[in-house]
Amino acid sequence: MSLTVETVLVAVLGVVAVASSAALLRMYGMLKRQRVATAVADQRVSEREAEAAYLASRRLPALIESLDRGAPDAATGDLRHPHLAGTGTDAAYQQVLERVREALVKSVEQADDAAGAAVQSATRSLQPLVYELQRAVSGLVDTARDDRILGLVHRVDHSASQLARRLQTLGVLTGTWPGRQREDTLLLEAVRGGVSRIRDYGRVKTPRPQPVHLAGRYVEPLGLLLAELMDNAARHSAPTTPVEISVLETQTGVSIEVHDAGPGMPPEVLAEARRRVGGRDRVRFTKLGTPAAYGLLGVGVFADRYGFRVSLDSEHSRHGGIRVVVQVPRSMLVAPPTLTPEPAVKPAVERPPNGAPGPGPALTGPPESDPAPSYAVAEDGLPVRRSRHAAPSPGNFSLPEAEPPPEGAGRSLAAFVQGTRRTLDPQEPQP
Repeated sequence: MSLTVETVLVAVLGVVAVASSAALLRMYGMLKRQRVATAVADQRVSEREAEAAYLASRRLPALIESLDRGAPDAATGDLRHPHLAGTGTDAAYQQVLERVREALVKSVEQADDAAGAAVQSATRSLQPLVYELQRAVSGLVDTARDDRILGLVHRVDHSASQLARRLQTLGVLTGTWPGRQREDTLLLEAVRGGVSRIRDYGRVKTPRPQPVHLAGRYVEPLGLLLAELMDNAARHSAPTTPVEISVLETQTGVSIEVHDAGPGMPPEVLAEARRRVGGRDRVRFTKLGTPAAYGLLGVGVFADRYGFRVSLDSEHSRHGGIRVVVQVPRSMLVAPPTLTPEPAVKPAVERPPNGAPGPGPALTGPPESDPAPSYAVAEDGLPVRRSRHAAPSPGNFSLPEAEPPPEGAGRSLAAFVQGTRRTLDPQEPQP
C-alpha cells in the first residue's frame, strides 16, 4: 500500500510533537526544580542574614554585658535558628564571639592593670607624707602647753590616722603589704587599734579585755579589716546609734561580731556585699565608681590573703541592722607572753663618813615604787591626750621647779597618748 505525502507528513509531525512535548515536560521539571532550589537558597540567605542581625543586636551585646559584670566565661547565647547549629555559619559566628571575648578581656585587663599601677604609684607617694604628718603631730603632742591646742592637734591626728588607713587599704588592693610585722598583742588591742582609725570612733562600744593574744603578723591586717567594717557600719547608721563589738572564743578560734543599728540592706545589695567580702573575685579598679567604694573590697582581700572568714547577715543583728562576723582561726592565736621577773635589789653597806668600817652591814629594802600614773580614759576605752607640760595630778611624781626636766622626759607620755595607733601604725617610730 502506497503512502501518500499527506500521511507521511502527518506522521512526521506527530513524532515531532511527541518529542517536543517530552522536551517541554523535561524543561518544565527543570524550571520547577530550579524554582524550588532558588526558594530554598533565598530562605537560607534570609536565615543567615537574620542570624547575622541577631548576632549584632543580641549575642554580642549580651557577651559585652557579661564581661562588664566580671563574668569572662559567660555563655554567648544560642542561635536564633537552631537548625543552623553545627554548620559553617555557626562555626564562623562562634569564632567571631570568641575573638571579641578575647579582645575585650585583654583590653579590660590592660586598663585595670594601668589603673592599679596608677593607684599604687599614688599611694606610695602619699604614704610617706602622711606618716611625716603623723610624726609632726606626735611632736606637737609632746610640746603643746594649751589644752585647746591639744584638742585641735587631736583632731588633726585623728584625720591623719583615717587617711593613713585608707591609703593602706588601697595599697593592699594593689598587692602591697599593709605594714611591718608587729609584736604579739592582746586581741582587744588590735580591735581598739581599728576603732582609733575611724571617724565615728566615739560610737563604738568595745568589750572587756580577754586573755586572748594575736600573733604579730596578723595584728595590722586584722586592725585594718575591722576598721573598714566598723567605719562602714557607722556611716550607714544614724549618728546617735552605737556600733557594738563583741568577742567570743570558740573551739576553732575567736569570733568578732560587729552590730550596727542601720536600716539593713536590700537582698541584692547584701548579696553584692557578701561577694565583695568573700575576696574571690579580682578587684577591678575601673569599676570602683565615683566616689570610689573599696572598703569591703579591702576586707575581702584581707580575708582571702590572711585566712580570716567574714560573713554578713541581717537576721541576727541585735538592733535590726547588719551583723558582721569575723572568724579568726586558732592558728593565728598565740600563748600569753611570759613575764620576766625584775632583778632583786642588792643590799647596800653603810659606812661612816671617815671611811672606817661600821658596826655591820645595813640592808636596805627595795625602794618604794612610784604610784602608777592615772590617765584619763574616755567612755570608748581610748586614752585622752594630755600635754607633758600640763599640771601634774595629785600624788604624781614631778621634778622640782628649779630643775629642768631631762632630755626626752616626755617620751613615755607621748608614747602612751598615741594609744593603739602607736601599736598599729606601720611607719610610726618606736620609742
